[in-house]
Amino acid sequence: MRYGLAVTLKTIVWGLILLFMNSCSSVPKKLDPELGVVGYVDIDRYLGKWYEIARYPHSFEEGCYGATALYEKMDDGKIRVINQCRQGSSQGELDEAIGKARVVDPNTNAKLKVQFFWPFEGNYWIIDLDKEYRYAVVSEPNRQYLWILSRSRDMDDGTLQKLKGKIEKMGFDLSYLMNTPR
Repeated sequence: MRYGLAVTLKTIVWGLILLFMNSCSSVPKKLDPELGVVGYVDIDRYLGKWYEIARYPHSFEEGCYGATALYEKMDDGKIRVINQCRQGSSQGELDEAIGKARVVDPNTNAKLKVQFFWPFEGNYWIIDLDKEYRYAVVSEPNRQYLWILSRSRDMDDGTLQKLKGKIEKMGFDLSYLMNTPR
């Protein structure tokens, strides 16, 4: 029962964090140039498990090791989001937050809203995506949050450097980007 309570409390915390995403980030807002998204996302191909390779730091992932995100289609067409990591070390206690996402731009499927705590939602924009869905880069319009995701636990350095170059050209400050602890 204690675990269930912890998951519920963590879900509440994630929701509150999404509410204050724009005001609580350690990364300053940057609106220019306007952030774009990829041309089209095949949601069925995007579903599944993603490993976090790098991210902008933020309080709700503080102390997270080996962070992952699992996306599953729900019966109502929305997407179940299951974020997990180990706290404090790669062998630490499993921390999990469960939410749901919905597509808000059906022309591209690249702009979603994610909700961990009703009624608060946060932007989830897919700003780069490999043709084979091997990696993705996710952010939001203010550029205060950034994730590099991969289908595998590790990403080769050449691909990571290529993505960093693209991200920098999109107006992101790479000095904030940190590799996800393993």
